[in-house]
Amino acid sequence: MQTNFSLAQLADPQFAESEKVLRACVHCGFCTATCPTYVLLNDELDSPRGRIYLIKEMLEKEQPATREVVKHIDRCLSCLACMTTCPSGVHYMHLVDHAREHIEKTYRRPLFDRLLRNILVWILPHPERFRLAVGLGLIARPLAPVLSLLGMTRIAAMVRLSPPRLPPQAPDRKRHVFPAKGQRWARVALLDGCVNPILSPAINDSAIRVLNRHGVEVVLAAGEGCCGSLTHHMGREEEALASARANIDAWMTEVPDGLDAILIATSGCGTTVKDYGFMLRNDAAYAKKAATISALAQDISEFLGKLTLVRSESPNGLTVAYHAACSLQHGQKITHEPKELLSKCGFVVKDVNEGHLCCGSAGTYNILQPQLATGLRDRKVANIELLKPDVIAAGNIGCITQIATGTGIPVVHTVELIDWATGGPAPEALRTE
Repeated sequence: MQTNFSLAQLADPQFAESEKVLRACVHCGFCTATCPTYVLLNDELDSPRGRIYLIKEMLEKEQPATREVVKHIDRCLSCLACMTTCPSGVHYMHLVDHAREHIEKTYRRPLFDRLLRNILVWILPHPERFRLAVGLGLIARPLAPVLSLLGMTRIAAMVRLSPPRLPPQAPDRKRHVFPAKGQRWARVALLDGCVNPILSPAINDSAIRVLNRHGVEVVLAAGEGCCGSLTHHMGREEEALASARANIDAWMTEVPDGLDAILIATSGCGTTVKDYGFMLRNDAAYAKKAATISALAQDISEFLGKLTLVRSESPNGLTVAYHAACSLQHGQKITHEPKELLSKCGFVVKDVNEGHLCCGSAGTYNILQPQLATGLRDRKVANIELLKPDVIAAGNIGCITQIATGTGIPVVHTVELIDWATGGPAPEALRTE
């Protein structure tokens, strides 16, 4: 794609990177076939190619974002299926992140949009606030249909996503070490994060048990927290980078004692942590440290795939529909490891038709774009239910929460099933007692 950025613009590293991304695009349109919003809406401007044209014009002219541009960029899930499909290697993720930052700086949203986004940014990255909000959502759950009828669809969507019971206390963020059982052969840090410990603390508990059981010491570093992805994908770059720096500082204190990996059981967070090196490449104080942390980051399934798992007697023959989270299959290019792990653990693993399409979670997307998110969820659930599985497995808490709102089939994290198969307790969603 031909571009017309000025020399002054190209002196800015961010504009230079976006120009590089734009020039890689050859207008082929392969991305349209795998873009969830194009599949639903059949609108060229709601495809990656269409959005690329809008972003190019906006950035080249350095003009404030318009309502039309914002509408189509906001509809993008950042599922990154377009990057998997693109034969030219267009790094759409970095381009759309730049566009969102530009929108945040130049566009004044309607009052309710501003309030809702500010509330999400104020609550979600902070476990204590998030737990309180979830408790209020639990009380308001019966009112969700009324809220929808009153046109408050985004509030209704937020309420519907609340879990059926009050979550546990937020983590205290002190340093915790979980020693390996038997001979230690590796030492890792595990991201506790912000949403995971509130919505499903069992996920990281399962990860710790599996790792300890197989000779891996696990440390939860003091001071680590939100990875920054929630604010990053809303264009709130300063908040996102502050979260990244806090995590880098926390993990770097563990590096001198030996750190084989930084493990992440929420694939949306993993995609962002693996990008810290890029996000902070121009920060003289953090560039090198950020690159170190990104190089250490691994999804939990990547690391477990290197272990020789010791199976227990149960479970055997349980049919698992594996949902490939977009951030895992498209963002991190991890496709086979989770399924291979489940198969080795004795489960019958089935792929979901249209597995490349997003479930509609996408961070805060299912709150900010509830109609599109619901359409994608229903399409995903219909494909899953055709398989008649006993359980659905996914590697991302957002996907787990989103899919669970549309089906009665239990939805659990992949690592919970691996923990069960190697001597841990059955996932709560599968307990019959």
